[in-house]
Amino acid sequence: MDRFRTRLAPALRELTIIGILYVGYSAARTLADGNLPKALSRAIDLERIERSLHLPGEQRLNRLATMHGWLGLAADYWYASLHYIVTAGVLLWLFRRSRDVYVPARRALAIATAIALGFYLTMPTAPPRMVIGFTDVMALHANSGWWGTDASAPKGLGGMTNELAAFPSMHAGWALWVALAIWSATRSRVLRTIGVVYAIGTALVVVATANHWAIDVIIGQAIILGSWLATHRRPRTAPVTVLFPRPPRRPSVGEAEAA
Repeated sequence: MDRFRTRLAPALRELTIIGILYVGYSAARTLADGNLPKALSRAIDLERIERSLHLPGEQRLNRLATMHGWLGLAADYWYASLHYIVTAGVLLWLFRRSRDVYVPARRALAIATAIALGFYLTMPTAPPRMVIGFTDVMALHANSGWWGTDASAPKGLGGMTNELAAFPSMHAGWALWVALAIWSATRSRVLRTIGVVYAIGTALVVVATANHWAIDVIIGQAIILGSWLATHRRPRTAPVTVLFPRPPRRPSVGEAEAA
């Protein structure tokens, strides 16, 4: 019983910490400026930047998800569900598998999420689905899922979400974190492949559903990657300086005669 408590207590502590951080993160997002005209103007600016950089347009993926109902519905469930289930599941898996991998990975996730929150509070940005020319795929299939017409919030809870938190995309960022965490914790090709496919799939899903711009994905992944590298830096070993070098040994009389 004592052994069970010893193992359970740290797990409960970690779950509590993560739960508090997530609730705080979600609550803080609602404090962002809700000025829709400014958010739409910023979205148009992002679209212009994408064109100047010759990034692939979001409308092609959005049309595919709109024209093929099964594809759009699958993308909706992916967006509304896996973001939470997979991230929490990988955190728990890392905790049980290796504390050495878990601790820096958790720190990277927390740092990146805090940075993203700063963007949400200071740079509210409208997603593509609010811009003319795009289809809100999740709203299109709201009757077939548990979400409402307000982003991925459950039906009736749309007022508790911030629809102008498009920049950066932490759906894409957290998905890249999942891939990095799996890659660091196991040598299994199957699991590593699943992690990479999940990261790529999420990046495509957030764009196809018109919830994020392509540049949102790039910045979200860059924030995760930077946080990961910052928390996984190997300490440099300083060169050893000998202050008092030992004088060379003089051969004894016997050794000198033998030579």
